[in-house]
Amino acid sequence: MDDPTPDSVVWLIGAGRGIGRALALHLAREGRTVVGSARNREDLESLAREAEGLSGRILPQPLDVTDRAATAQALEEIEARVGLPDVVVLNAGTHTSMPAARFDPEVFDKLMAVNVGGVVNGLAAVIPRFVKRRRGRITVVGSVAGYVGLPTASAYSASKAAVIAMGQSLRPELEAFGITVQVVNPGFVRTPLTDRNTFAMPFLMEPEAAAARIAKGLRSSRFEITMPRRFTWLMKLLAMLPYPVLFALTRRAIPPEARPEALDADGTDEGGTDRKADAA
Repeated sequence: MDDPTPDSVVWLIGAGRGIGRALALHLAREGRTVVGSARNREDLESLAREAEGLSGRILPQPLDVTDRAATAQALEEIEARVGLPDVVVLNAGTHTSMPAARFDPEVFDKLMAVNVGGVVNGLAAVIPRFVKRRRGRITVVGSVAGYVGLPTASAYSASKAAVIAMGQSLRPELEAFGITVQVVNPGFVRTPLTDRNTFAMPFLMEPEAAAARIAKGLRSSRFEITMPRRFTWLMKLLAMLPYPVLFALTRRAIPPEARPEALDADGTDEGGTDRKADAA
């Protein structure tokens, strides 16, 4: 399949902040037409203003990706405005840490609705059109947290593992229709949300550097786009370890607030805080 040309149309869901915002600007600098979607209209409008003067352009398309009908409607509106996109990047995501002693099904529901359901809704809208056209590129954003279950990330790791498995399943089938499926698995990327984190974030990347790596991957036929490489390989190695060794290592990564001494008799966090990180 040919690589996307500079004048290609990219629909980027999750473009308002973080990696998605940096990627939208990077692609606009390359001369692409980027249709940016996110729930926050103000984020999208400021993004479009920031792109003024670039060789490409960014068009706001507000969207709650957890709404399947709205996602399908958004694609119809995009097709009417600029044509069927050449590339669709499904980047919307969220992350809430959850100590096991405070296991909360609502946290699972929220993360699955956005991180998995959002991808499903995007795929449901775009795959039939790409199959009919016999051409397209679908890039879903997972995370290195999907390689192995991590402490306080049972919901997040599960959601990203699902995204990775979806991509692996779809890739060989959709190749026959001229459609390239890719998965982006980033490590830690600096954003306003990750700036709040108090735990160590090894090999932390700037969003512009992550965006450049993703943009390069969008011009290739590779399945997996990762960054930073050293951290990615470290996580892959971790996933290959025998379970006794793996758990000995991940046990040491349990944060203080998830340990028994930090929990009261009801199993709630005495500090009443909830650590959050930007989703990749």
